[in-house]
Amino acid sequence: MLSVRGSEAALYTLYGFAAFFMVFWAGMWLVHVIALVAGRWKLHRQKFLKLPIRETPLPGVSIIKPLVGVDSNLFSNLETFFHLDYPLYELLFCVEDPKDPVLQLVTKLMDKYPGVDAQLFVGGKGVGVNPKINNMQPAYEAAKHELILISDSGIRMNEDTLLDMVNYMGERVGLVHQMPFTCDRSGFAACYEKIFFGTVQSRMYLAADLLRINCHTGMSALIKKALLDEVGGLKTFGVYLAEDFFYAKSLTDRGWKITVSSQPAMQNSGHCEMQSFQARLRRWAKLRVAMLPSIIVFEPLSECLVLGACASWAAALLFDWDSLLFYVVHVFLWFVFDWTLLCLVQNGPLPFNALEFLIGWILCEATRPYLFVQAVLDPLIQWRSRVYRLKWGGLAEEVKAKVKY
Repeated sequence: MLSVRGSEAALYTLYGFAAFFMVFWAGMWLVHVIALVAGRWKLHRQKFLKLPIRETPLPGVSIIKPLVGVDSNLFSNLETFFHLDYPLYELLFCVEDPKDPVLQLVTKLMDKYPGVDAQLFVGGKGVGVNPKINNMQPAYEAAKHELILISDSGIRMNEDTLLDMVNYMGERVGLVHQMPFTCDRSGFAACYEKIFFGTVQSRMYLAADLLRINCHTGMSALIKKALLDEVGGLKTFGVYLAEDFFYAKSLTDRGWKITVSSQPAMQNSGHCEMQSFQARLRRWAKLRVAMLPSIIVFEPLSECLVLGACASWAAALLFDWDSLLFYVVHVFLWFVFDWTLLCLVQNGPLPFNALEFLIGWILCEATRPYLFVQAVLDPLIQWRSRVYRLKWGGLAEEVKAKVKY
């Protein structure tokens, strides 16, 4: 009798897991559809719709650019900020190390464009464990406009990008951010990056934005300065490494909206290598796990190959379907949806053909679960020359000893 009951319990457990996998599988396909709809509705719409006539003048914007080191594209990337088609803005460049060669580059640009309001801040200010916050703090304190744009060094802007972001800053909107993407660059590593940001990242970003879920990354973010000042300014978030997530959370917790603008954030770093990009993926995974521990279970399950395996087993158990055929169809449709989304985000011809996309897509899908496991097993984060240990909830502490990956 006990063995029969035990067998029944085990069977119910298997059916329970199978039902969960099928529901999760259906949910992920819903995310795919939502992302495509959101992308079609929102991305690049300034090319098709006229901007509304504003009854009040455009607000001034203080653009904070934290810089560390020089790469081959940095000069041209920074120069795009001197050509913005916007009536009132200032550029605030931040360099922590007074010996950093980027100082010469910034000085050259400021001399080349004396008509642009620009300042250079050197040395930073120690207000927390986060080096980016420390670097930006003097510029934040000196910012004179009501809107703050925090923009990473590798971002390249169109002339109308700032105007596009400001036009999304509504009355109840506290933060407008750009969805991360990449410029067209040569090499397979650049192809790999574009595929990741145009499929995996875009899918979750667009769906989360439409569902009003905090998906903010700090690559390019326009914020109402008064709302940050209410909670003590940027320095309040210096205890976190993922400061972007937490100041966005601070806004949503107070009832403010965050939204994605029409133009993606065009990353154009001169350093484009597989190893360094995979290190970024591991670092981001560690941050997500520390902030939301439930991701340890749900993120791997959201991957195409892992989810397909689980769902094909569940379909065979629940519906007696051919598991191999189910898996092949699942992977093929995922591939088609990702190709469609990437073309939508690119909004133009891709710098690679369908075969190159297929190779890059397979590599991207096959390596991410492995990179995630690596991230979970090693809790330390190496950020440039510094090493940090994350605590549950996202708090960070610096570790003096250095590690090599």
